[in-house]
Amino acid sequence: MQEIEFQLRGEFVELNQLLKLTGVCDSGGAGKALVAEGVVSVDGQVELRKTAKIHAGQVVTLGDVLIQVLG
Repeated sequence: MQEIEFQLRGEFVELNQLLKLTGVCDSGGAGKALVAEGVVSVDGQVELRKTAKIHAGQVVTLGDVLIQVLG
């Protein structure tokens, strides 16, 4: 499993933007498509809200990629 640490710069980052900023996908639109497909989980639960607010301490998984969000 590939693990990525993402340093949060504000209070939160939108889920589709997190996927783009970490290089998991090429664009925010591609991130939205992945979320809509139901293949992205936040803290172990499938997340279908494309612009869900992701905060420090949360873990996002997509396939074999795990993203740790640091504060």
